[in-house]
Amino acid sequence: MKLGLNIDHIATLREARKINDPDPLEAIFVAKNAGASQITIHLREDRRHINDDDVRKIVQSSFLPVNIECACDEKIVEFLCNQKPYKITLVPEKREEITTEGGLDIKKSGLKDIIKEFQKNDIEVAVFIDPNKETTLISKDLGVDGVEFHTGKYANLHLMLYSNLHRTKNCIEEYNFDRKTLKFKLQESVEELHLCTNLAKELSLGVFAGHGLNYNNVEEIVKIKAISELNIGQSIIARSVFVGLKTAISDMVELIK
Repeated sequence: MKLGLNIDHIATLREARKINDPDPLEAIFVAKNAGASQITIHLREDRRHINDDDVRKIVQSSFLPVNIECACDEKIVEFLCNQKPYKITLVPEKREEITTEGGLDIKKSGLKDIIKEFQKNDIEVAVFIDPNKETTLISKDLGVDGVEFHTGKYANLHLMLYSNLHRTKNCIEEYNFDRKTLKFKLQESVEELHLCTNLAKELSLGVFAGHGLNYNNVEEIVKIKAISELNIGQSIIARSVFVGLKTAISDMVELIK
């Protein structure tokens, strides 16, 4: 199982002061030496962190394969076809959201044409989907190379059960249950991931996962042998503030191993 390091939040720090430091490009060389296997970035429509110049520099300079998350936006599709990253992961996007809140609408009109356009330009395509049987089967019919399962539900349930999040202003009301209910729902979410990753593997799809994974909750996900790649960002960048980026990455690589 490989680590795809999402470096969006390095750009978030830069944009907080609207200067040129820290530069996400620097993280690529640290990531390679620390054992990461892929660089992941999200080019959002509002360019709130990663921007077009970042994409150009990172795709051109990265020693590691670059996976770019993006919405099904016509201008972004055209731009990324010209840049030719290793992989595109199509994700849903809403301007007002803090982070990606769920899986892609896999029945979206025109999705198959977008996938073909990327593949025509020698770019692998994955779709970011909620873990259920229907979305997995439809993904196969769309002709994608792989699926990335949204682990946000699992991660949020884990936080509500095993951290003090429920005592803070950031309490996730949707999952504000008693401990017994949280344990049941957490186990249920793990079983959903097991079933869907096995199905995706049987369908000869690449099987990836990500969203909300951290040093405390990744252990259960690592046990799902069908998954070949985890894309993790915020928790690693947050840890790097205290221990340094190389240590933060290598610590996660060891947990995944």
